[in-house]
Amino acid sequence: MSSLANTKLFNQNNKLTTGWYWAFKSSDLKKGKIKNLNFMGEEIVFFRGKEDGKVYALEAYCPHMGAHLAEGKVDKNGIRCFFHAWKFNGEGQLVDIPCRKNPVSDLGITKYHVREKYDVIWIFMGEDVQSHEVHFIPELKGIETQSSFGNTFVKECHPNVVMINAIDAQHFTSVHNLPLNIDFETKVLTESVIQFNNKTRAPDNKWFSSILKWLYREDLTYSMCYTNGSTGSVTIGPDFLHFHIIFALRPNLKGETEGLTILLTKKRKGILGLFNPIILFATKVVGNYFAKGDTEVFKSIRFQLKNPLKEDKSIINFIQHLEKQSYTFIEVNPDA
Repeated sequence: MSSLANTKLFNQNNKLTTGWYWAFKSSDLKKGKIKNLNFMGEEIVFFRGKEDGKVYALEAYCPHMGAHLAEGKVDKNGIRCFFHAWKFNGEGQLVDIPCRKNPVSDLGITKYHVREKYDVIWIFMGEDVQSHEVHFIPELKGIETQSSFGNTFVKECHPNVVMINAIDAQHFTSVHNLPLNIDFETKVLTESVIQFNNKTRAPDNKWFSSILKWLYREDLTYSMCYTNGSTGSVTIGPDFLHFHIIFALRPNLKGETEGLTILLTKKRKGILGLFNPIILFATKVVGNYFAKGDTEVFKSIRFQLKNPLKEDKSIINFIQHLEKQSYTFIEVNPDA
């Protein structure tokens, strides 16, 4: 395995970790509509079937003359090229050439796996999709949720660097001025999922300790969970009400991070459902507070962990876990 200062995958712009990445909000792709996305140099076209309402993602260029399929139209649950009206189904199979009775069946195009979760369209990049899940929050797994959105954003560094900020124990006192020390316990949940749980309790010698001990019976709740090093979630709040925030990140060819903030809460039904929008709004306020102080460092950081301390143990665990994951090589054009 590579050293912490010379990693093979962590913070490497020419490699993409296998896994699910956010593409669009579900509401951005209406039934019968098309959107395209350039993801690390790959042109991908998304469309939602007119009949089944499902989202499909295909290689963007028609194999006939290379027309971009985003210029075409949705036909039932398939897509037609605008140039010569060749039609492809959601699996990327060529199913109709108007000028011929029988289309050439072997002229299909690449299909990408997609999922919709948290009102977001996710796309899978890499091999072995069956072994990977769309990001989940352990506390909410298997529970029906309601979601809304915070900000979309761009950070001038690799997604991995943005991710580890939330488990950098030292910066909670140096940047956020928290009057206590955070100490993380690491749990490896799967080959691509890792969790960090704070084990610090309310201090006994502070004026606010009596309030914290009323809100927290044991450890102060602060839990981070990461999937394929690029999507992370934080769970925070008193024992009676936890706030859940997902930071969905994807890299681009400029070495930047394109992010989407997803706010999540347990779905309450009946009259209790009236509290869901209020809790989601409060979650947004909490997320904005923690994100605000870290914005400046992402503009200029050139991350390299040359001199790790024992206080960096959570970051070290994150890097070591990520380094074991599978990835795809990316052709990076420095002039792009």
